[in-house]
Amino acid sequence: MQISNQNQVKTASMTGIWYLALALSGVLGFMVIHPQIFITEDPTKTLENITQNTILARIRLLLEFAIIISQALTAVWFYKLFRSINEWGAWTLTIWGTVNSVVIMVSAISMATAIGIAESLTLGLGQKISLLELLNHLSSNAWGIGSLFFGLWLIPMGFIIVSSRRMPVWLGRILIIGGIGYLLSAFLGYLDLKFAFIDFLTIPATIGEFWLIAYLLWFGIRPASGFYDEDLD
Repeated sequence: MQISNQNQVKTASMTGIWYLALALSGVLGFMVIHPQIFITEDPTKTLENITQNTILARIRLLLEFAIIISQALTAVWFYKLFRSINEWGAWTLTIWGTVNSVVIMVSAISMATAIGIAESLTLGLGQKISLLELLNHLSSNAWGIGSLFFGLWLIPMGFIIVSSRRMPVWLGRILIIGGIGYLLSAFLGYLDLKFAFIDFLTIPATIGEFWLIAYLLWFGIRPASGFYDEDLD
């Protein structure tokens, strides 16, 4: 039993490493570098950014690769970690996490194509701008619609934690709330509703994810027979 729990702790640590890689590549790629290169509503500026800073544009693309790979590996390692606790939940989490990775591939394909178009010697300026506008929107909507599956994978993740009590119960609850927040954010965003609170809907997910990463790396996972007073309602 002790050896089995030690193996689970090692699996939890590896899951945490992949999740941390996903978080770092997402923050650096999507939140920091992306706005410097790809401007959804301004294809002319996007063209200028790519041609003047091709290296940064390619770094952004490579970070998208890192997001795709780390998302897929995190999903697989979560399955390995949770399958003995709740196999149905583990499968659900893994499938939805992998689907999100596939959706983000659409964004990567769009960015790679955009870089190729910007560097093309055969296309005219007008053609480049028209194509970049299309690709910018395709990349942006891949992330927007992909957030549905990112929200979905947080819900079984949180459910497994709450039902098994192998991690803090409130961590699981916050992940469930965060997953629902992602779903609501996507639906309300595509309804073109301009409510200020929409931007706050994904905050619980961010809190829960970084808490989970820290817990996986620092503590791993509790023994199956553990009982903890702080988990009492």
